[in-house]
Amino acid sequence: MARIKGGMNAKRKHKKVLKLAKGFRGSRSKQYRVAKQSVMRALTESYRGRKERKRQFRELWITRINAACRLNDISYSKFMYGLKKANVILNRKMLAELAVSDEKAFAKLAETAKQNIK
Repeated sequence: MARIKGGMNAKRKHKKVLKLAKGFRGSRSKQYRVAKQSVMRALTESYRGRKERKRQFRELWITRINAACRLNDISYSKFMYGLKKANVILNRKMLAELAVSDEKAFAKLAETAKQNIK
């Protein structure tokens, strides 16, 4: 029985990796062995980055809410506690949006929170 060479499969695998490495500098986009390492690293970093982005947005929302709370003479933690006591179910993304775009509505929420703390 004749031996089947694996050239086609290797070529396909190399092309796939080199396509992912397009745009990398120097040998990282030209040589398979170097490109493979760079692509593996880039894929793990991009996965980590997607998780990190969620953390960064939550951090931004909390900062915006805190700034708006300080304008209404209440701390962030007391504001969130007061809303929880008042059974106001709004996530931080929506609260941050209100803080930026609608100050009057946020001020009413702050008053609600203040009344429910005491």
